[in-house]
Amino acid sequence: MQLKHLKTLLTPQEGAAKVTCMTWAPNNGKFAVCTVDRVVLLYDEQGEKRDKFSTKPADSKYGKKSYVVKAMAFSPDSTKIAIAQTDNIIYVYKIGEEWGEKKVICNKFVQTSALTCLLWPAEHAIVFGLAEGKVRLANTKTNKSSTVYGTDSYVVSLTSNVSGKGMLSGHADGTVVRYFFDDEGSGDSQGKLLTHPCPPYALAWASNSIIVAGCDKKIVAYGREGHILQMFDYSGDRSEKEFTVAATSPSGQSVVIGSYDRLRVFNWGPRKGAWDEASPKEIPNLYTITALAWKKDGSRLCAGTLCGGVEQFDCCLRRSIYKNKFEMTFVGLSQVIVKNLSTGMRVVLKSHYGYEIDEVKIMGKDRYLVAHTSDTLLLGDLVSNKLSEVAWQGSGGNEKFFFENETVCMIFNAGELTLVEYGSNEILGSVRTEFMNPHLISVRLNERKQRGVEDNKKLAYLIDIKTIAIVDVAAGYNLGTINHDSKIDWLELNETGRKLLFRDKKLRLHLHDIESSVKATMLSFCSYVQWVPASDVVVAQNRGNLCVWYNIDSPERVTMFPLRGDVVDLERSNGKTEVIVTEGVNTVSYTLDEGLIEFGTAIDDEDYYRATAFLETLEMSSETEAMWKTLSKLSLEARQLHIAERCFAALGDVSKARFLNETNKIADQVSKESGGDGTEFYQVKARLAMLEKNYKLAEMYFMEQNAIDEVMEMYQELHMWDDCIAVAEAKGHPELDNLRRSYYQWLMETNQEEKAGEVKEGEQDYTAAINLYLKAGLPAKAARLAMSREELVSNNDIINRIAAALIKGEFYERAGDLFERIRNNQRALDCYRKGNAFRKAVELARMAFPADVVKLEEAWGDYLVQQKQMDAAINHYIEAGCSSKAIEAAIGARQWKKAVHILELQEDRSGGKYFLKIAQHYASIQEYEVAEPLFVKGGYIKDAIEMYTVAGRWEQAHKLAAECMTPEDLSALYISRAQNLEAEGKHKEAERLFVTVEEPDLAITMYKKNRMFDDVIRLVAKHHPDLLAETHLHLAKELETESRFSEAEYHYMEGQDWKAAVNMYRVSELWEEAYRVAKSHGGTSAHKQVAYLWAKSLGGEAAVKLLNKFGLLETAIDFAADNYSFDFAFELARLSTKNKIPEIHLKKAMFLEDEGKFAEAETEFIKAGKPKEAVLMYVHNQEWAGALRVAEANDPDSVSDVLVGQARFCFEQKDFQKAEAFLLRAQRPEMAIKYYKDADMWSDAMRICKEYLPTKLSVLQEEYEKEATKKGSRGVEGMVEQAKEWEQSGEYSRAVEFYLKVKDSTNVPLMEKCWMKAAELAIKFLTQERAVDVIQTVGPRLTQLRKYSAAAELYLNLDLIKEAIDAFIEGEEWNKAKRVAKELDPRFEDYVDQRYKEHLKNQGKADSLVGVDVIAALDLYAERGQWEKCIETASKQNYKILHKYVALYATHLIKEGNAEKVLSLYSQHGAPANPQNFNIYKRMFLDLLCLLGRDGAECYRMWADLRDVLILLCENMTKSSEANSPAHEEFEQMLLVSHYYATRSAAKGVDQLASVAAKLSISLLRHTELIPADKAFYEAGMAARTVGWENMAFIFLNHFLDLSDGIDEGNLDTLDHSDFQDTDIPFEVPVPAKLHVTEAQREEIRDWVLAVSMDQRVEQVLPKDERDTYEASLLAANTGIRSLPCVITGYPVLRNKIEFKGPGKAANKEDWNKFLMATKTTHSPECQDVLKFLSQWCGGLPASGYSFH
Repeated sequence: MQLKHLKTLLTPQEGAAKVTCMTWAPNNGKFAVCTVDRVVLLYDEQGEKRDKFSTKPADSKYGKKSYVVKAMAFSPDSTKIAIAQTDNIIYVYKIGEEWGEKKVICNKFVQTSALTCLLWPAEHAIVFGLAEGKVRLANTKTNKSSTVYGTDSYVVSLTSNVSGKGMLSGHADGTVVRYFFDDEGSGDSQGKLLTHPCPPYALAWASNSIIVAGCDKKIVAYGREGHILQMFDYSGDRSEKEFTVAATSPSGQSVVIGSYDRLRVFNWGPRKGAWDEASPKEIPNLYTITALAWKKDGSRLCAGTLCGGVEQFDCCLRRSIYKNKFEMTFVGLSQVIVKNLSTGMRVVLKSHYGYEIDEVKIMGKDRYLVAHTSDTLLLGDLVSNKLSEVAWQGSGGNEKFFFENETVCMIFNAGELTLVEYGSNEILGSVRTEFMNPHLISVRLNERKQRGVEDNKKLAYLIDIKTIAIVDVAAGYNLGTINHDSKIDWLELNETGRKLLFRDKKLRLHLHDIESSVKATMLSFCSYVQWVPASDVVVAQNRGNLCVWYNIDSPERVTMFPLRGDVVDLERSNGKTEVIVTEGVNTVSYTLDEGLIEFGTAIDDEDYYRATAFLETLEMSSETEAMWKTLSKLSLEARQLHIAERCFAALGDVSKARFLNETNKIADQVSKESGGDGTEFYQVKARLAMLEKNYKLAEMYFMEQNAIDEVMEMYQELHMWDDCIAVAEAKGHPELDNLRRSYYQWLMETNQEEKAGEVKEGEQDYTAAINLYLKAGLPAKAARLAMSREELVSNNDIINRIAAALIKGEFYERAGDLFERIRNNQRALDCYRKGNAFRKAVELARMAFPADVVKLEEAWGDYLVQQKQMDAAINHYIEAGCSSKAIEAAIGARQWKKAVHILELQEDRSGGKYFLKIAQHYASIQEYEVAEPLFVKGGYIKDAIEMYTVAGRWEQAHKLAAECMTPEDLSALYISRAQNLEAEGKHKEAERLFVTVEEPDLAITMYKKNRMFDDVIRLVAKHHPDLLAETHLHLAKELETESRFSEAEYHYMEGQDWKAAVNMYRVSELWEEAYRVAKSHGGTSAHKQVAYLWAKSLGGEAAVKLLNKFGLLETAIDFAADNYSFDFAFELARLSTKNKIPEIHLKKAMFLEDEGKFAEAETEFIKAGKPKEAVLMYVHNQEWAGALRVAEANDPDSVSDVLVGQARFCFEQKDFQKAEAFLLRAQRPEMAIKYYKDADMWSDAMRICKEYLPTKLSVLQEEYEKEATKKGSRGVEGMVEQAKEWEQSGEYSRAVEFYLKVKDSTNVPLMEKCWMKAAELAIKFLTQERAVDVIQTVGPRLTQLRKYSAAAELYLNLDLIKEAIDAFIEGEEWNKAKRVAKELDPRFEDYVDQRYKEHLKNQGKADSLVGVDVIAALDLYAERGQWEKCIETASKQNYKILHKYVALYATHLIKEGNAEKVLSLYSQHGAPANPQNFNIYKRMFLDLLCLLGRDGAECYRMWADLRDVLILLCENMTKSSEANSPAHEEFEQMLLVSHYYATRSAAKGVDQLASVAAKLSISLLRHTELIPADKAFYEAGMAARTVGWENMAFIFLNHFLDLSDGIDEGNLDTLDHSDFQDTDIPFEVPVPAKLHVTEAQREEIRDWVLAVSMDQRVEQVLPKDERDTYEASLLAANTGIRSLPCVITGYPVLRNKIEFKGPGKAANKEDWNKFLMATKTTHSPECQDVLKFLSQWCGGLPASGYSFH
């Protein structure tokens, strides 16, 4: 964030006129400043001064200047200001909402001391601090104040957190106290939080830390629990003064701190988790900042100064313009102010969690805000100013937002719909759906208030295209699912969320009632539908009708108007509802009946009187009737009985109206007499229950009042006699008998004999009951009663009467039951048979007539067959043994498998006919595999074969036939059948049969006979593939004879003989077809040949035209010429392309030449204009005379070629003179040279070259030299000879070149001699420059031959001194090189020395190198690993050099794991305090600690050396710049540890000091951040065990085992440290890489610990001392006091102490004396060494009369 100065609100004065305080109103509209004159100035948002008022003293007698205003704050509603004054009072002024309102004091709070600071965080709560140190709270509602907490120190500052729910107070003693009104679940502590080094005048509570500053020029950021996070120290800055005031941005992400002339800005970096200082705002001559106030939207900061000035700053990270309509001001990472540029309206968008806002978008017709942070999503409605922030994991910006609903934002992301209600910081709900269209989602949030419903939030959406889900998002459960039969394309809930309208793709409109889950179809062909706003009225369009449902509870009642256009919109405003319709180009509005709509609204608002009054005004119609019904139902529910009575009267329901009228009279009477609600009277409630037909409820109401007679009267009136008698019986009513009589009499009068019988039965008058049942024509009921009573069964008369009645009524089964009851089995059986009750008949027969069972089963089967229950009959027939009937029944029931099963169980063979039937069924359903065995079993094999044949399953048919017939019969059968099929024209079927009996040739013959050649080919391809091509050609020839050329062509092609096809067309003069075939199938040139033949057959002009048509004229001419048809070629050329004639002559000439007719050929060549070809023909045949003749006559240019040819011939014949003459005649000397060269006759070549081509002589010489080189020594000798020749002829330059070119590795002396000769000649005879070139060529060659002195001498001849020196150096002749340098050019002396050093270095001659370059020698020793030599040599140099190489050697040793050698190195050479060596010392120390088996007495020397090295190091550090640095402290710690180790080793060598050794091992436990923890605990445990301290041994070794297990797992997180609570043994220690104890030692410890724990003699508690603290702990658990460690044991020094001169060094007297005594008695050199060290370390020993020996 940056501060930018905007304007000066108040001009500063000349002198001190301190602005004491200032504050911004929470609504951002007002800004108040209090000046030194105690006047409060009020400014508006733009910084314009609008108002002011003076403050007043607590007591006017002290005068206006008796106080200072210390602080002020606006109330949360921005209408009041609280002013804190030093005259012990707070005034609260009401300033109102508008400017210029009268200022009134509305509260005052008198205190006991001066006020110092004040906050107003909540509605009625003002928090303030007093000079006496209290922080108090004033309640503006009760006008009382109370103490929140008290301290003893002046309150210098107060601040609240971002939410205002917590506060901090800063006090003059530096303490900062925290208090929460509500900790918002943070769990942060309350009370004293921290103590700052100076009074915290500048105190700020940001969102992530607390920032404190004061007069010490330091700004400190503290964490949530008061620990220091960061410090900004400006105490070294001379220009900085003390910090006076601080302010936090409303987002808590920035803090501004004021000092002298400067504002320092700090911004929280959420990614780093730390404060970053922005560039400070420095304003010269501003003087001290005395007050700061930050505007609540974060956009402005105001600063008041010591001189009375007020400056306003713009606080902004960045600012941008969005769509030219909105200005976005980022006042912090997590806060943005969005301003509408046209209206000036502002919205502050802020992340409550302090997340950084990435970007802000304005969507949905510029009304809605959307912003992302890393973890949340911010949404806002600019109109209602409602903002939300919800947790949102980033999805790459793939969300889609829909703003169709004004109360809720719909977000789609990855198949999930999320709803966020504006103004709520929780996600309202989320569901899975793939349908993102807002028309397929409906959300209703508390849009119309309903009785008894607090939070009404409903959502309807599509699960899939045919399924709607309805969810209560407030309660979070599903209200139901609607499964529809076609796709849904629109849905919407009504405003109360009780009804859902939806439309499907078939344009049907449906209404779903959510409570009852009832769905009704309302309209077909619905093109438009909408709920009327603020009502439950529905408007829809169906084709040419406008449909309106004024009462949605009666969807069948609809009002329709004819329309001519389409409904486009619905508008409701100013008490009118209009449907907007487009009729062509015009727009028409239809007004709905507002009264009817109003009725619905009145119902929803439960204003039933208004609804009634409204309905009274309407004519009765179907809609009105529906409304009266709805109103009647609702008014009854609401107990508004007069309205219900009126409704039923209107509906013409006289009985209900009359009943309600009587009820209302009772209710009115009761309310008149006793007051209260008459509808609560029991009679009224009972009557209403009766109206709802809930008679039991009515009875309950009466019975509660003991109104039995009224209950009975109700039941009698309703003829509910049973209930009436039941009540009378229950209550023992005296009229019970009369009731019963009356009831019976009434039943008889009304001919209810059955009911009368039941009454008699109830009275146990069974005979009378039976008579009544018989009279009522209910013999079955009589029979049931008779059978249930034993006395009636024995009464034959009754039984006979009942039986007769039953038989008469054809109740045979019941009669049978009756007869069976009286043991008349025969009659019972007859009755059962008659009544077809076969089950009972069979059961009876099994007991009484076993012989009849089989007959009965058969009869039962017959009956079931009659009833068409075939499948049921089967089992009965089986029981009866009637297999045939069973099979027929199974077939009849189409239970084919059962039929087969029964057939298979039959023993006789009578079932054959059934096999056929069943098999035919299976054949008909194409289950041939099942049918086949059935046919076979029934002996119908031919039928089976026929079945397969008809089905075209020839293989199965053949297989079956093969099993039952001989191959000959089978073949004959198939062939005859096939021939029949052929005759019928069924060739495919016939073919199948032929193939089945393996006679494919017959099929081929059949197809051939019928000229079905395609099938012939197919079969040949299948059965005789080898004859396929032959067949094609045979068919082609046959078709050709029949002139069926195109078919013949096809077969020729298939037979791969396209030439035959072309030939066929040629013979038939069908040239076009021949050309086509050749072009398609004959490769690239075939068609050209055909075209050529075609043209040739035509001849003359026609041929030319044809060839031109095909673009083949030139090709044809060429073809004719190439085929020696020269006449045809000349004919074509003459008629078309005369320019081709010479070409044809040429071709003819060539043809004649090949034929050996040279004279004719010569003529043709000349005609073709190619005389040269004739010449070449003669040359080729070596007829030189003819060639020369033709050349001279026709082509003079060729004469020289003839001569050259003749010369070549002569050369081949070795006739050199003739050849040379011919070539010179032809003026071709270069060819003569070439031929001589080829013949290796170089002298002749040189001769001609010198004579005729002197310019090319040098090139020729070079060639000669190369050739000589190639030839080796022979060539070299020739070259030397040549060189000598040049030298003799005075051509020295060429001689030098030839000498230099002599190269023969086999003859080195010759080479050297030649090169030296070249050099000599060059020096003597050539120019200086050329001589230098030669020497620079010869010199390196000589050095290559190791002739260094010769080379150097040559160089010296020409004063090339450097080259001469290099030559000597290369020959390692160093003295010569030095002498040359010294005598001839002293500048090169250093060069020679440098080269000499490099030489020694490369040769590894370090010993020699020492005398020349020590450092290089040392590096060489180090490189070669000759460390001892290196250190020895270095030690002779200075201290710095020595320690450089000691450090290198030490690093090398550490890498090799030899820490002991490193120690001996530093013991020997000392330990300098070089920071670059610190890591080596640390690593040496840690590696030595990790060594195994080094805790014995024998290892004393190693630990003593380590100790001595470390004390030397620490002393060196004390004298260096590293004194008191963290590294120094760390080495002091290491020195202490090494001293303990050395002392322990010394003590172990003396038996009396075993306890001292143990104590030292235990003391080392507090250094486990350095010592491997497992090793330390193991050694401590073993030491304790050795001296018998079993408690400690057990605890330490047990912890060692836990540690070792943790090391195996690689982490110590699960380690239990409870044993070491309140000790100084550290918990957080590094995990050792490996165990420092052997596996055997670990197992031994495990066994010991287990044994001890089983023994239970050891307490698992560490021993404590007088401090009630573990005896070895330096830190007292209760007081926190740290004792000094004993220099002998490391235990804390408590009482009997011996102090040393060195600070912080002491010893326990007892341990010290013990150690001295042991040293004296044993004369242990180790112990003496320890005392000697202590003397050095502790600044001398206390006087003990002991000296070292």
